[in-house]
Amino acid sequence: MRSSDWYLTEDVEDFLARAGGFLRARPAEHVMQLTWAERVRTRGRGAFERTPLFGVMEEDGQVSGTFYHLAPRALGLSPLTPEQADRLAARLADLGHSPAAVGADHDTATAFAEAWQRHTGATPKLRDVRVRLYRLGTLTPPEPHPEGRARVLGERDLDQAVFWCGEFAKAVGEDVTIDAGTWPSTRYADKRYTLWETPDGIPVSIAGMNPLIGGQIQVDIVYTPAHLRGHGYAAAVSAEVSRAALAAGAQEVVLFADRSNPTSNALYQRLGYRPLSDWSGYDLVST
Repeated sequence: MRSSDWYLTEDVEDFLARAGGFLRARPAEHVMQLTWAERVRTRGRGAFERTPLFGVMEEDGQVSGTFYHLAPRALGLSPLTPEQADRLAARLADLGHSPAAVGADHDTATAFAEAWQRHTGATPKLRDVRVRLYRLGTLTPPEPHPEGRARVLGERDLDQAVFWCGEFAKAVGEDVTIDAGTWPSTRYADKRYTLWETPDGIPVSIAGMNPLIGGQIQVDIVYTPAHLRGHGYAAAVSAEVSRAALAAGAQEVVLFADRSNPTSNALYQRLGYRPLSDWSGYDLVST
């Protein structure tokens, strides 16, 4: 192998042995790499539609970049230079891989999409939905605080979790079926959920958080039905989940927000979240 090259593997333990230290050194910007590697590790690769593929960029014995591909999901990249992205595109094209899409921080995703076009002739198309990655600074609970209380969902609350996650998926346009049968295979199954309830026990907002991985916890999802917005419920439940993440030992707490939604972006910043990077996705459409 050259002194600078991509190492590919279908073994997640091999991937983490090589790249785990690199990913954990900057867990916030590697949140998706850490999250999906952990899901493959805990669920087993047989739980996925196709065998997952991982890659590590090694330069003179040092890791400088990574990727994962859980087809048919998008190819996920850590921050890469244009040269690293170009070398990866060439390698995957030579091996006959054909990712349908790529997602990463905007500069990395753009560099790979352009490289993929050079090497394959595909026409990349920038996706409409673009998100911003936030990292929590000092948590600032909302004032005034809405009436009500937070309640953590447990194993007996599966129906509640399935219902709320289904509503969230529909609201954001996710093409996924969420019911008791499909639940274990969805990305929603490994989260802990907190509901915000009114004083009379009516649930009005939900927030979830992923497990502690590599020193960080991702807050994902946050959802309030449209007719209940504007009362501070999302801020209250987001603050509760963020506090729980810190109490669980997270050194960094992160979340993604739709950049086109000024309300949610302003809310998270009031709670103490600070922008870290903008992310984009490209569909890699063949000509």
